[in-house]
Amino acid sequence: MSVNVEITPSPALPRIATGRSYVAAILLSLACGGVAAFAVNYPALTGRIVDQANIIPADTRNAIEPKLTELEAKSDIQLVVATITSLEGQEIEPYANELFRNWKLGEKDKNNGVLLLVAPNEHRVRIEVGYGLEGTLTDALSKIIITNAITPRFKTGDFGGGIARGVDDIITVLTTDSAEWQQRPSLRLDNTQTSDPTNWILIGFLIVFGAMFIGRPGFRWFVLNMALSVLLNSGGSRGGGGFSSGGGFSGGGFSGGGGSSGGGGASGSW
Repeated sequence: MSVNVEITPSPALPRIATGRSYVAAILLSLACGGVAAFAVNYPALTGRIVDQANIIPADTRNAIEPKLTELEAKSDIQLVVATITSLEGQEIEPYANELFRNWKLGEKDKNNGVLLLVAPNEHRVRIEVGYGLEGTLTDALSKIIITNAITPRFKTGDFGGGIARGVDDIITVLTTDSAEWQQRPSLRLDNTQTSDPTNWILIGFLIVFGAMFIGRPGFRWFVLNMALSVLLNSGGSRGGGGFSSGGGFSGGGFSGGGGSSGGGGASGSW
């Protein structure tokens, strides 16, 4: 005897399927909304100086732009100065790195670009260095430039002076022979600078300790660099000259050359 069994679909199945579709739609909507929320509007690369925050005086622009042009003409290094109105909720490190990559600073095969980025509203500044220059404009030297040249002037509201001095010191490092640079581990410290005597004692100890490794010049330079960092972090404003432009070059169309950065450089605040 045969029995006919009729299977009726559970009414819960369509509701489950519909529910899953609804959840998927919500997740997709949230994902799209998240992408939109974190989209950053980076400024366009309009020249070697991009002053979105409008903090660079005309005389400062006129003084540093020929230097940036000459640097690239003589060494193919692209150094760009940028100020922005907002980091849009980001830290300055990822913002600077992504901006550098969007602008493709430096040559593609050399990655020899440098970005000096200032975010005045967040009181943040960064030197972002391309892959090819990380051995020359090191993280330590970038930090010293920020501490010694830039932030002391920014603290007094002298954005033009801080940017001009920072550009001078970056160019000095990039255009000085490395052997010569290691023989003078300083960035034009003023003779009138004052600091905490405790720091001088620490500096003296570090220098003596470094001299003990007379047969290891690399380590000795590292110790001297540490001593200099302690000195620079003790405060005080510094003056000094800088790279002198030789006649300058006329501008024109400007764009990045395909270079990239892996996050080398340093940041600071004031």
